[in-house]
Amino acid sequence: MEKYYTKACNFYYGKISKEKIKNKSAIALNSNKFISFDEIEIISRKTKKKINIKNINLLNKTLKKKIINDLKLINKKKKFKNLKLSNTPTIMGIINLTPDSFSDGGKYNKKNKSFIHAKELINKGCKILDIGGESTRPGSKEVKEDVEWKRIKSILKKLKKKNIFVSVDTRKSQIMKKSMNYNINLINDVSGLSYDSKTISLLKNTNIPFVVNHMRGVPKTMQKKPNYKNVLLDIYDFFENKIKYLRSLGIKHNNIILDPGIGFGKNLKHNITLINNISIFHSLGFPIMLGISRKRFIKDLSGKNDSKERLGGTISSSLYAMMQGVQILRVHDFNEVNQSIKVFKSFLLK
Repeated sequence: MEKYYTKACNFYYGKISKEKIKNKSAIALNSNKFISFDEIEIISRKTKKKINIKNINLLNKTLKKKIINDLKLINKKKKFKNLKLSNTPTIMGIINLTPDSFSDGGKYNKKNKSFIHAKELINKGCKILDIGGESTRPGSKEVKEDVEWKRIKSILKKLKKKNIFVSVDTRKSQIMKKSMNYNINLINDVSGLSYDSKTISLLKNTNIPFVVNHMRGVPKTMQKKPNYKNVLLDIYDFFENKIKYLRSLGIKHNNIILDPGIGFGKNLKHNITLINNISIFHSLGFPIMLGISRKRFIKDLSGKNDSKERLGGTISSSLYAMMQGVQILRVHDFNEVNQSIKVFKSFLLK
């Protein structure tokens, strides 16, 4: 039987969005009246077509039921433990305590520098800090557990006293477990919970929120000729199957974030396809996170090889993601991205 997927499209914002929702000619995204849509694209592995939401009743009974269920998930307000997602997007500030991360390796791997940077981000209004002690850039090698923990322990201890939502970027269950002693709020595992066999059991027993990231392979080899039948639908199916699997193991809460993993086992065409169609993942019913900051696809499109010269591409990609309703943006340049979003929204939401 052919499988169908529902992608929200043709978005409206601000005053126009509120009017369309009031007139029932558009559907609010995540129950947020400031962003809505009045068309959907119905996609299968063979066909795709766009229809206005008012024409859903013209679909056959089985497909109509599927689409209506998807629309309920798209419309559903995304509630998350200790985190408000109503003011889309929320920006996650990156703090890499590594000597070899692709963009800022070595910049904050000194204890005091990382905490000073964290305080700066908090003072500028950053709502989430993502702390990482292992680089997972393409071609990177695994870091030993004791080394990774030594890198992040000090800043976690200091941040425990701050009123800030803290995420820990790690693939290792023991790092996760130790981090939980410092009242962290989120586990961000780039491996999609597949690297460490003890991770899922730990997440179940502690009930801590987490990110399911998609990554093809491992960092050392993931960029060697990545291949998909249909990158968009393959990753959608990955998320859907992963959630079903987690449910079967007893993880029942909805404090789960989905990240399609831009640059993690994807080439330029794959990355562009995912960003262009990012709104398809809303029908899974969970918040979407996008890590596009300074990524290689910006270099491929703009010719800027130095990752520190990719701010323009990061900002334009962030604004596009915002207009597709992405809830969380993971970025290096918090102040610049936050400023661009504030200014852009001041025009968009009039």
